[in-house]
Amino acid sequence: MNQRLYERLAAALVEERVLVSEPMKKHTTFRIGGPADYFVMPQSEEEAAAAIAVCREEQVPYSIVGNGSNLLVSDAGYRGVVIQIFKEMSGVETEGVRICAQAGASLAKIAGAALEAGLTGFEFAAGIPGTLGGACVMNAGAYGGEMKDVLVNVTVLDESGRIRKIENADLELGYRSSIIAKKGYIVLGAEIELKNGSQDEIRERMNELREKRVSKQPLEYPSAGSTFKRPEGYFAGKLIQDAGLRGFRVGDAMVSEKHCGFVINAGEASAAEVDSLMRQVSERVQAQFGVALEPEVKRLGEF
Repeated sequence: MNQRLYERLAAALVEERVLVSEPMKKHTTFRIGGPADYFVMPQSEEEAAAAIAVCREEQVPYSIVGNGSNLLVSDAGYRGVVIQIFKEMSGVETEGVRICAQAGASLAKIAGAALEAGLTGFEFAAGIPGTLGGACVMNAGAYGGEMKDVLVNVTVLDESGRIRKIENADLELGYRSSIIAKKGYIVLGAEIELKNGSQDEIRERMNELREKRVSKQPLEYPSAGSTFKRPEGYFAGKLIQDAGLRGFRVGDAMVSEKHCGFVINAGEASAAEVDSLMRQVSERVQAQFGVALEPEVKRLGEF
């Protein structure tokens, strides 16, 4: 263990929120991943900035994660510091038609706050299994809605370690892309603007979308959500199905029989098995249809 690094991280946060050799399978929805050398959980913008400053000063690799819903971590884990912005940084406040939330707040929690306040426009995100931070980075969307439709501004930590706000018009939000992703900024929080609506209608719409997800997606298995981005003019799941890959598996990694756009952990899948399966699926689809599938799932560690 790097004692100096540990002591500096513990001083920047508190010792109880600095873990050593923490299994990443406990922190991903795939339930896969070896140990991170250090795993820290900041509670505030200042703590997050301080932890990152320590990593930069000590020249130690670091990576930011949320609830691990879009993440495949290597079986060997991660050599460096994983900074988790999740439950410890998940405050949500409503004022008028605006909601201010920390980056670790789940989209479901924000949707619940919107429902409680009778605010409409965020129903699309209620079932997306990620956090606000990841949703801003990727311009997350579903069922006709996207983050770009509701974001007012995003608070980020930039490359120089400065905390600043970026307005919607400057976020360059596109399909699964943003200036945040391009520049490597770290999301600390965001402000969302919705509209006044009927609680009953909001609840009905959220229930309707939940039923769609349950009926069409393999929510009973660990996964990282949609495995591949939607190729222009196509649907990834349809291409994978048409390539005859429904139920295709490598070890316990498997193309879902319920929805071919999902790779699931059907037992004790390793990251290597998931990685191999994704590569084989991509190769088969490319060979049969000439369409390149780009992973939506992020890899962390060495593969």
